[in-house]
Amino acid sequence: MSEIRFSSKEHEKFFYQMLAKCGKHDSYYSSFFYCVGISEDTRNHVDRMFDFKERLIKPGALHEGWQTGGSARLTRLAFNLWNGYVEKEEESLSTPYEMFDCGYAPYFYEAIRMKYPEYCRELPQVSKKETNHER
Repeated sequence: MSEIRFSSKEHEKFFYQMLAKCGKHDSYYSSFFYCVGISEDTRNHVDRMFDFKERLIKPGALHEGWQTGGSARLTRLAFNLWNGYVEKEEESLSTPYEMFDCGYAPYFYEAIRMKYPEYCRELPQVSKKETNHER
């Protein structure tokens, strides 16, 4: 995978601290903690979102008072990348249309690349000749 782009030094520090704390560096942990680390709000409430002992997400965190529109988007994507979680009767809030409509979107792509490195690879360049289509 190419170099990881972080939103801040705090994001980068948090990411590596959480991976060390869990002792795991697989695509589940990497994508989850990358997402959660993007915002100070989610970094400060990681224990409200993740049970480190049981290694489970805590979906109830989506409805806590500290959540903002942006942090809820981060939390939804992190939960979905962890185990496919989508909140029942709130499925529409987990669509790309809803989730990517914020300033965190460039970092969301990074998290997706971490989760699915085998699919998020660089595509070969296509020549201009190959892209012209007859109408």
